[in-house]
Amino acid sequence: MRGGTSKGAYFLASDLPATTTERDALLLSIMGSPDATQIDGVGGGHPLRSKVAIVSPSATPDADVDFLFAQVAVTEPLVDTSPNCGNILAGVGPFALERGLVAAQSGTTTVRVKTLNTGSIADLEVCTPDGVVAYDGDVSIAGVPGTAAPVRISFRDVAGSVCGTLLPTGNTSDLAEGIRVTCIDNGMPVVVLTAASVGRTGYETVAELNADTELKARLETIRRAAARLMGLGDVANKVVPKISLIASAQQGGCVMTRNFIPHTCHTAIGVFAALSVATSCLLPGSVAEGVATVHDGDEQLLAIEHPTGEFEVYLAADRSQPIPVIRRGGMLRTARMLFDGVVYAHANYQPRLP
Repeated sequence: MRGGTSKGAYFLASDLPATTTERDALLLSIMGSPDATQIDGVGGGHPLRSKVAIVSPSATPDADVDFLFAQVAVTEPLVDTSPNCGNILAGVGPFALERGLVAAQSGTTTVRVKTLNTGSIADLEVCTPDGVVAYDGDVSIAGVPGTAAPVRISFRDVAGSVCGTLLPTGNTSDLAEGIRVTCIDNGMPVVVLTAASVGRTGYETVAELNADTELKARLETIRRAAARLMGLGDVANKVVPKISLIASAQQGGCVMTRNFIPHTCHTAIGVFAALSVATSCLLPGSVAEGVATVHDGDEQLLAIEHPTGEFEVYLAADRSQPIPVIRRGGMLRTARMLFDGVVYAHANYQPRLP
């Protein structure tokens, strides 16, 4: 399925091996990793197209389904289940309905999804005219051609999803390798820094940034240092925290971003990364202060600009506190079922059935 600006393989948990080792070996085989092209699997040769959703009926009464996200590395034999992915999340609602895990209603159906990676819960409103999932619609999102039916996502509480608190270091800004950064986790741990602080404009193309080996090496050094400050330890083999370079908006939005996931420049921005970056823009003393454009009031609709357009994030916050308290967040995504069938692992892979 395509979920937002990502693409991944969606599985019922019951169809995969029960042990982590066997499951990860199977996913690597299916996706075709490790190989830069993933030519011998169904992966797309890019982090945005090498993702997996594992879905099951929820074990808790406050959700309908449980969702485990897996980022399958392209060039390494690595399956990382530490982060969340809001784009792949957008496809979980339609998938749960297609697989009969949730009964479709007439008009719209709300699917309550618990993300096992972080423990957060989101409500996904899916279009289901006549009790059938609709994928056609008139909503467009940057980074995806054409239009599709909307998937409205509302997050109940994602602050500190991985690190345990919105500001893992306890500060609105810190120094990492001599660079001022804001370390924030409102759904996704992100290290935010101004592009100017590393000698860039923040308006470079994705191709230019992916070819900038000097910058990427420096950002990785900063990322690892910031991760230690955030209590994440050694993240050499992890995809979090992500890095976001920011600059003043060019198209009338809140802020311009260039995002790394974590070593490849994103053509857009991930759902939770957008949520975290938007939140940093509301924090007095963050690196976004003086760069981002925000307005008065506790409710904000913030357009996070990126290389292929913008991503609107809705935030409701109590800004009367020295550090604003984020009450809720939401956004609009789309999703589409691409194919349904049987995928084959390599012949020498022999998983034990659950």
